[in-house]
Amino acid sequence: MIYTLVENVRSAYNVGAMFRTADGAGVAKLFLCGISARPPHREIHKVALGAEETVPWEYHPDSQTVLEELKQQQVQVVVLESHTESLLYDSAPYRFPLCLVVGHELRGASREAIGAADLLVKIPMLGMKTSLNVAVAYGIAAYEIIKRKR
Repeated sequence: MIYTLVENVRSAYNVGAMFRTADGAGVAKLFLCGISARPPHREIHKVALGAEETVPWEYHPDSQTVLEELKQQQVQVVVLESHTESLLYDSAPYRFPLCLVVGHELRGASREAIGAADLLVKIPMLGMKTSLNVAVAYGIAAYEIIKRKR
């Protein structure tokens, strides 16, 4: 089983794109946390094309509580973040069930989420920029994870 925790992603367009990707990737549930946009929302619906109505989701003001509950259920917490301890996303040792955490568009995942992580993963950047758009990065990582699950 694969879950996604969306932490403080302020753009409703990005959240909508993640709903649509979660639908395509067969994600069991999205946890929208903090300042993350949440349905019903016109911009989410515009990008998600209705996936916000078919992908189960919950809102929580605090991601830490959700992460603690998932860890108690033996869910591997994987944070997508460029960090000194991050492994490349395409060679990381994933195990299931798993929750992929994505963070704020500019600041990334919170210190609490990084501290709760069983695994930190990153996507290599070969150009001048140090990160991808959060929804794009989520899609890349989510599809690598489902490829491994198969």
